[in-house]
Amino acid sequence: MSLLTKHKIINLVTVFTVTLFFLGCESNFKEVQKINFTEFTPSGDADKVNLKYTDSGLIKVVLLSPKMLDFATVDFPFTEFPKGIDVTLYDEKGKTTRVTSNYAISYKITGIIDLQGKVKIVSEKGQMMETEQLYYDQKNEWFFTEKKFKFTDIKGSSNGQGIDFSKDFKIINSQRLTGEFDSAE
Repeated sequence: MSLLTKHKIINLVTVFTVTLFFLGCESNFKEVQKINFTEFTPSGDADKVNLKYTDSGLIKVVLLSPKMLDFATVDFPFTEFPKGIDVTLYDEKGKTTRVTSNYAISYKITGIIDLQGKVKIVSEKGQMMETEQLYYDQKNEWFFTEKKFKFTDIKGSSNGQGIDFSKDFKIINSQRLTGEFDSAE
């Protein structure tokens, strides 16, 4: 065998070996990348949730949900309700306000609840508010949104974009508002 043929064979074997080495390293590189990936999984998972919050022996809130995911161990802890919620809020006199939505997420540090998808709030007096997204500040018991909404009560109904109000509808601040109301009581 000539020297030139031996060099060609050695070069081919070297190229083949180096190619196999890099192909083998690629799969290992992907495994190394996965080491630094933190899987985002809930620390708690519950089905058919029925939570009752009490204060001084009185029920303040009843929360119903088909699914709850608790992410308590992440840097910014939150609880997610991917299949929606049905919440009843009670005031000091036992009057209720019912809140429903297709999805909700509650942020533990800020105390803000983000309600999304067919959000509906109904007070015991028959006042009703409908929108696609609404936030609830638990500490101040205050709802707010910048989305379009429809508000209905015994005096009439209105539509608008941007509103904030107390959980009992006693204080309502709206931005762009249209509608008809009966001023006679």
